[in-house]
Amino acid sequence: MDPADFPTARDLGSGMDTVMEQRTVSLETASEALNRTTQRRTDSGMVHVICPMVIPRGRSFLTIAPVSLLLVVGAMGATVTALGGGDVVTNPLFGMHYWAMSVLAVVFVWWRQGMVMVPEGCHALITRFGKLEQVVGPGRVVLFNPWKRVSYIINTTRENPFNAPVREAPTRSGVKASIELFIQFRINDPVEFVYTLGAVRGFEEKLRNAVSETIRSLIYEQEAAEIYNMVGEDTGRLLEQLNEQFRPAVELTNANITHAEPSDQRYRMDLAAPEMVRVAKDAYSHEYSLNLRKEQDEGDLVRELATLQETLSAIDADIAQYQAQMDTAVERETNRAEALARQRYVQAESEARANAALLEAQALDIRAVTAAQAPEILDFRYRREVLDRLAEIADHLPLLVRIGGQDGDGPAGVNFLELARELIGERGTELFSDADMTAMRTRQADVSRRIAGRQDEVAALLAPERQEITATAAGGEGQAR
Repeated sequence: MDPADFPTARDLGSGMDTVMEQRTVSLETASEALNRTTQRRTDSGMVHVICPMVIPRGRSFLTIAPVSLLLVVGAMGATVTALGGGDVVTNPLFGMHYWAMSVLAVVFVWWRQGMVMVPEGCHALITRFGKLEQVVGPGRVVLFNPWKRVSYIINTTRENPFNAPVREAPTRSGVKASIELFIQFRINDPVEFVYTLGAVRGFEEKLRNAVSETIRSLIYEQEAAEIYNMVGEDTGRLLEQLNEQFRPAVELTNANITHAEPSDQRYRMDLAAPEMVRVAKDAYSHEYSLNLRKEQDEGDLVRELATLQETLSAIDADIAQYQAQMDTAVERETNRAEALARQRYVQAESEARANAALLEAQALDIRAVTAAQAPEILDFRYRREVLDRLAEIADHLPLLVRIGGQDGDGPAGVNFLELARELIGERGTELFSDADMTAMRTRQADVSRRIAGRQDEVAALLAPERQEITATAAGGEGQAR
């Protein structure tokens, strides 16, 4: 161990001395100075500064100098008036009225300067030529006597704090120790405080000496190893010994030992060694138990992690199995749906072809019956179609020139109609011969029976289409309305 690891409390900045002072202030700021505690940095460090007493500034000639100038101006004005042959008494500027107002102003200012306001909780000592004349309490005091003045204002209500450290004092075993004593005091008799104890300076010196003597005797009664036990112990006997020295001027209301320790660092180290060994042993035991607990917890965590990983693997296997089943089911249903769709497509295609063949056969039979009943209509349609084709190619016929040759009536010409018929493949024969017509009429009855037999099937095929057409037409009429 290193002795430097055991600094004193004062080295760590825990203790702070107290310094008393008396200030010379104006009467207006006396209350603030008496009730304020400040901190000040000195060569030895930071200190508390308390001010239980102030010396107020008295009235002086400078305070009434402005109004005193009125008398000087009046005297000069009266002199000038007298030298000029005027009446000094009845002069409108420096007559009797001027002197009366000037005297009243000087008296008022002097009276106002003699008015003293003693702060609450304080007492003022009034002297005349340095001799105590009167002690007054808080409130307003008027001093008509110009030779009287307020010499001291003392706070007799507040309990002032005072920290009195003793740096080094020998114990019974010869080891030096340091103690800090915190005291609170109140001034009961301001006259005794000023003229018996010597005011602030004298009281502070006497208090420090008394505290040092009392504390040193108290330390000398203790063993060095038991010096720490003095912190917080009963200080009633110590307080009574101090009060016997300062009553009735000052009463110490509270005393408390805030710090006590040996001054020698090596001795503090020796005192702390057994405790440090015990603490180190406890720390080592605690660290060992923590490491053991840590290893146990890590083993539990590893086992729990292995169990969780095994559970996770089982869950992944179940998920893979369920996914395979789902994929198989989806593929099976997809193939089934595709096969069913293909089957229905083939059925629909076959049914459509059958229906188309039925409608085509029905159309051919109707056409055959129509041709058997009125062949002229078909011939007319055929010839009209031929004419339409001839009209379409009329503008695209080649330019032909016939040279030589003649017919019975004259020179031979070009028959463009016959040429056009040849171009479109028209031979000029009948569409239906007599044999064709006879065969068609012979089979008319059979064809009519086939048409009648298919009529129900055709009607069943065309019924949905007709319903859709009827619904479409009805909707269009409704919109038109």
